[in-house]
Formats: sequence, C-alpha cells, structure tokens
Amino acid sequence: MHNFLFGIYPYIALSVAIVGSIARYERDPFTWKTSSSQMLRRKQLIMGSVLFHIGVLIIFFGHLIGLLTPLAIFDALGISHGFKQLGAVVVGGIAGVMALVGGGMLFHRRWTDPRIRKTSSTADIAILAMLLMQLVLGLLTIFASLGHLDGHEMTKFMAWAQGIVTFDGAAASYISDVAFVFKLHLFLGLTIFLVFPFTRLVHMLSVPVRYITRPGYQVVRSRRSEPLPTRAGPVAPGRSANK
Repeated sequence: MHNFLFGIYPYIALSVAIVGSIARYERDPFTWKTSSSQMLRRKQLIMGSVLFHIGVLIIFFGHLIGLLTPLAIFDALGISHGFKQLGAVVVGGIAGVMALVGGGMLFHRRWTDPRIRKTSSTADIAILAMLLMQLVLGLLTIFASLGHLDGHEMTKFMAWAQGIVTFDGAAASYISDVAFVFKLHLFLGLTIFLVFPFTRLVHMLSVPVRYITRPGYQVVRSRRSEPLPTRAGPVAPGRSANK
C-alpha cells in the first residue's frame, strides 16, 4: 500500500490534473472561472482572500523550489541542510498561519451566508475544506520537523519528489520511515491535484499575462455618468419623441 500511495498514486493524480485541466478548458471553457461572490457579500472577502492567497502562494512556491531543487545546487550556494530546514519551518509556519486564517474566514463566509451558500456548489465547499485540512496538516508537520533540525529528514522528501519527476521506481522507499503526519500531508496534497480539474482551482492556471500588453483599456462608466445616447427611430404621428 505504501508503494502504491507514494510510488504510483502520484502519477495517477498528476495525470488526471494535467489531462483533466486540458479537457475542461477545451470542452467547457465557460466553466473556467472563479465564480466570485463579491457582489453578494464583500465582508470578510478582501482580508480573507488576501491572507489566503499570499499564504498559499508562498507555500506552493516554497514547496516547488525546496523539493525539486537538487541538493548539489544548495551545496554550491553554501546553504546547509539545517539552515534550509529552519527556513522552511519559519517561513512555512508564518505563511501557513496566514493561509489558514484567511481560508477560515472564506469558509465561514461561504458556509454561514445563506445567499453565498445557495450559489456555492458541493465542489466549492469541499475543495475549500480540503485546503484547510491540508494547511492544518502542514502546520502539524512543523512539530515533527523541530525534532530534525539537522535537515536530514527534509532530504528524504527531496529525494522522493525528484524521484517521482525522474520516474525513479524506488521513490516511495525514500520516505518509508518518515512520520505518519508527513505521509498524510503528502497523500492529501496528491488528492488535491487529483480533483483539481473539477473545481474552481483551475483559475490558478489563468495567469493574466496578456493583460499587460492588451491593446486598449476597458471603459467603465460610473453610476452618475450621463446615460449613453440611444438611436431614436421614426416618431409616429401624434406621439411625442420623449415618450
């Protein structure tokens, strides 16, 4: 089971994430959106969204760089394993708390507001709950990491992640003896990749690069602006044009 969960399941989850996202974009492009509920209730949205997104982005890129960067590069830069481990604990802990507080505000808003709850799908609520659970597990791993500040434990996860990318058949064995909370954290993270194409998370892939080089500006009229002129048709005999 360990070999399946951490040696085979990663390829299943990543394959579904990639192929499913492409298929959704091609077949159902109008569902590729965040379905913002800002018009229904602005309260809690701004602060919660900012905290959540900043925290998640720091965590995501921290994991991406920390796990997939070869150890030889860190050694060449003079970054010790212990320093890298301590940095991950401090930065990851702060970002994790930010994301958890912001995500909690967003979940409370979506769960308790009747109008937002009515317009929310089961997938909207489920994926937010999964993300919150993943953040909690990530913060719990900090306590396990504090017992391995030499950084040796982190090298196991780096070997596993790089083994998955390079199709190393022994990748699962590199994390066979790590704490259970780490394994649970990895499994839930892979499951989030698995359900990624079927949720609103796909909007993460829509980086607005073309927004910077767009040819013109969007014209937005204020509420107090004069009404747009209309084309008046021929006036029937005996009727005023004002009517």
